[in-house]
Amino acid sequence: MSRIFCAFLVLLLVSSCGGGSGYGTSPRNLDNACAILEERPEYARAFRASERRWGVPAHVQMATIYQESKFVSDARTPYRWSLGVIPTGRISSAYGYSQALDGTWEEYLAANRRFGARRTNIHDAADFIGWYMAESTTRLGISPHDARNQYLAYHEGRAGFARGSHNAKPWLVRVAGEVEDRAMRYRAQLGTCRAGRGLV
Repeated sequence: MSRIFCAFLVLLLVSSCGGGSGYGTSPRNLDNACAILEERPEYARAFRASERRWGVPAHVQMATIYQESKFVSDARTPYRWSLGVIPTGRISSAYGYSQALDGTWEEYLAANRRFGARRTNIHDAADFIGWYMAESTTRLGISPHDARNQYLAYHEGRAGFARGSHNAKPWLVRVAGEVEDRAMRYRAQLGTCRAGRGLV
């Protein structure tokens, strides 16, 4: 078989194994928190429940999900490729709305006895983010309202954040600033619409 034909077969195999976004499409307008919640009312219920349980504001949860998955329920990291054509596995095990890694998700399931929870479910993903950030508040003293530092601890892990590993990654510090800006924008928007009632 020719190299081009082999590459085509591999591409077909990858796409048939869930390489696309599948059922997990984003809301249409990701720049407006009200539009997101009006299109997906179940999101508002999920963020409200997580905020009540963990104290992490809805706008911080939403900005984190935007950055991690753009609200695609079954988002995955890209494949690594060998020789430019052979997939050798995902970059990481991050999956779902929250892009939780396998190990961190298992820690969450065990800590909360929520063994039926799924990373593709917005209620479970919001609860996970609330739990993780509440733990960062307890262990690291990061305010639940501090979207920038909560995101840095979320991305680097609490041990990495405590070591200051993010300080060697200017791109990540920039992204955390963008998360903070989006969280503040979402907060302002949520205060202006019926869908955001009770979330600010």
